[in-house]
Amino acid sequence: MEALQPFKWKHLFHFATSRASSTLRTTSSAFIIRCCSSPSSSSTTAALPKPAGGGRRLSTSSTNTSDREAIRAIRIKKVEELKSKGLEPYAYKWDRTHSANQLQEIHKNLGDGEELDSEADYVSVSGRIVARRAFGKLAFFTLRDDSGTIQLYCEKERLESEHFDQLKTLVDIGDILGARGSIKRTEKGELSVRVNSFSILTKSLLPLPDKYHGLTDVDKRYRQRYVDMIANPEVADTFRKRAKIVSEIRKTVESFGFVEVETPVLQGAAGGAEARPFITYHNSLGRDLYLRIATELHLKRMLVGGFEKVYEIGRIFRNEGLSTRHNPEFTTIEMYEAYSDYQSMMNMAEEIITQCALAVHGRLTIEYQGVEICLERPFRRETMHNLVKEATGIDFLQFCDDLEAAKEVTLKALETSRDNPEKHSIEACPSVGHVLNEVFEIMVEPKLIQPTFVLDYPIEISPLAKPHRRHAGLTERFELFICGRELANAFSELTDPLDQRGRLEEQVRQHNEKKAALVAETDSVSGKEKKNDDDSYEVTLDEDFLTALEYGMPPASGLGLGIDRLVMLLTNSASIRDVIAFPVLKIQQ
Repeated sequence: MEALQPFKWKHLFHFATSRASSTLRTTSSAFIIRCCSSPSSSSTTAALPKPAGGGRRLSTSSTNTSDREAIRAIRIKKVEELKSKGLEPYAYKWDRTHSANQLQEIHKNLGDGEELDSEADYVSVSGRIVARRAFGKLAFFTLRDDSGTIQLYCEKERLESEHFDQLKTLVDIGDILGARGSIKRTEKGELSVRVNSFSILTKSLLPLPDKYHGLTDVDKRYRQRYVDMIANPEVADTFRKRAKIVSEIRKTVESFGFVEVETPVLQGAAGGAEARPFITYHNSLGRDLYLRIATELHLKRMLVGGFEKVYEIGRIFRNEGLSTRHNPEFTTIEMYEAYSDYQSMMNMAEEIITQCALAVHGRLTIEYQGVEICLERPFRRETMHNLVKEATGIDFLQFCDDLEAAKEVTLKALETSRDNPEKHSIEACPSVGHVLNEVFEIMVEPKLIQPTFVLDYPIEISPLAKPHRRHAGLTERFELFICGRELANAFSELTDPLDQRGRLEEQVRQHNEKKAALVAETDSVSGKEKKNDDDSYEVTLDEDFLTALEYGMPPASGLGLGIDRLVMLLTNSASIRDVIAFPVLKIQQ
């Protein structure tokens, strides 16, 4: 790199070195500082230690609104001052030679007090100033870029006196700075860029959170994620790990021959799952469209069209509640493989999760919220019937289709073990399969901490899964649970178009009954607070999908895996909002 080149003040706010003599030249368009090229001897001044918690703070930022506005006003004046001198506080570019982490790695063996001051050793760095200290003729800045941090070591004797003063008065925490200079490790062991010249690349107007306390307001952290990532670097690390996980998923499934495809987000009928959709209106077509609630039905159309292994990583939208596990938009991978069954997808789910764990942690034993989770293969595999029997003593196979007997035994068993707040949901179940699933969700699901494939779901709650080849009333379906949460859902896919039509029509009928009951209940409580209307939306058949099935879809298995929940697991994040950069939030009052 050529070290000491003049820069135009018109484009960059640039301060250059001058330890002997410097020549100043003024023109109508630019103000250029040229520094002396003679080398300097190494300074014996070491970086001063950072102040302890009780030490003097040279720069603090209050969350108080009036203080914030006062700071903003002061910084706007600094911007005006720079512009009045013909300086540009918002640069167009900066030529950087190294990242902070690269310098830390290259010079890890540089001894305390050593300096590399030849022209070939000059470097150029850029990033945000996150800490600053000034002591007489010395100033220290901590510069953070995407890779890490490095110290800027600034000496008055190395810079023009006027420029050193401007450095102390015009550069604030939060500013984005470019700096050039030699490499020095201070006597205290801090690798530093010994600054010869610097430029303000972006002047920050708003103060960052107090460096000693960080941004601790959880709601504000989600609303202003950009500030959260500046104040809490580990947050940005979560999203880097998320990117690594998504990349590893692609790498894994494509190594098995799967092809990535894209399917519509806007759909004429919301299908592939049972969930309340978001509805929008297309002006030119004069019709309602739905944001997709799953990618399933279009991916199956790809199988009909001749693809044998397809997948899509995509955003899904469901107009439902918010919780630590649910966001109205979330990311899944759905994949479908012709000529295979759900056993194949168990193997694929294990492969994806273990490869992602190794990519992020380098091991298969991880910790989640204080609990050790073992991701060694094979994961436990057990049927829903057996897990419920193990937890409650109830054998649902004995009921066959006797719904009343199933409800009676279930309510009695639950009342002996707990206060049973779920009594209403049990009584509302329309089939034995629904009762079984309710009991599973209440009594079993929260206890499935280690990876467990739950197999063979009732046909009543699995309208897109193939009937079990050995057990009547069940389907070849599994869900994967880890830490009490569903992580994946998979079937041997239903390919019989007549059976599929009958099941979807039954699903629509049941939904419409719920909707009618809700409307009647709402009408009967006029003047009172209306109940939640999560079941009041329309459900329609996707006739085009049923037509596609009539052309013939090969035997196949399919898997849907929640990427957000996988990232939660592998980054030890308690809430889905911690792994979605910009989650949906309630409007602030």
